[in-house]
Amino acid sequence: MTAAGTAPAATLRAEEVSVALGGRTLVDRVSLEAGAGEVVGLVGPNGAGKSTLLRTFYRALRPTSGRVLLDGEDVWRMPGRRLARRLAAVLQETPGDFELTVYDVVAMGRTPHKRAFAGDDASDRDIISGSLAAADVGGLAEAPFDRLSGGEKQRVLIARALAQRTGTMVLDEPTNHLDLRHQLDALRLVRGLGVTAVVALHDLNLAAAFCDRLCVLDGGRVVAAGAPERVLTPELLAEVYRVDAEVAVHPRTGVPQVTVLADRPDRPF
Repeated sequence: MTAAGTAPAATLRAEEVSVALGGRTLVDRVSLEAGAGEVVGLVGPNGAGKSTLLRTFYRALRPTSGRVLLDGEDVWRMPGRRLARRLAAVLQETPGDFELTVYDVVAMGRTPHKRAFAGDDASDRDIISGSLAAADVGGLAEAPFDRLSGGEKQRVLIARALAQRTGTMVLDEPTNHLDLRHQLDALRLVRGLGVTAVVALHDLNLAAAFCDRLCVLDGGRVVAAGAPERVLTPELLAEVYRVDAEVAVHPRTGVPQVTVLADRPDRPF
């Protein structure tokens, strides 16, 4: 369930979004929709345009054409503070090498909810502490952020987004650098919040397990979209990823599981 004080889940939609940089089209007329409370996985090979598309959602990159709509309102026409109260982003990039503690980084998530230069009140501190605990970084609150491991930094950035208390999230490879347990914890957390989420993922099995629908990008275009069991087929994996793979329903989870068949010719050693 969505935590008290969190903005309601919204519908997030890309309408015919294209992005061209340096004379090269990186995203080509992509349309997708994540309904209120739905988790949509954005998958595809390296260079498919996933991160570029997500940047248009949180206004880091303006589309060359097309629109991104949050409950029908163009995000590029919304005041920045109002958008930040409704949409949070977990990025692959991390804050610069400033002398910030983990607590300081997570506290940034409260900025859209306060007047300029206002300090944290009791409610802010409760939200920050709860977000640290939810992301399993409560014990690192006073640690310097720039000295953390990659996985620890990633969990702190997830905690910052949680502290923002939005109803909609955009996550670019949130499991990057995380060990197996924390990968599962991160996606369970997002799934359990009841928020609308668009999540770029490389791991197709995690995407199948935690996403309501998948949108497959290749060469900047949507090549397939729908429920994981409809999208993840050996034919699509061969076409998009250039791999030989089997897809079977896992007997315990009931979700598709992809197994890549790797040829290993005998080699003398």
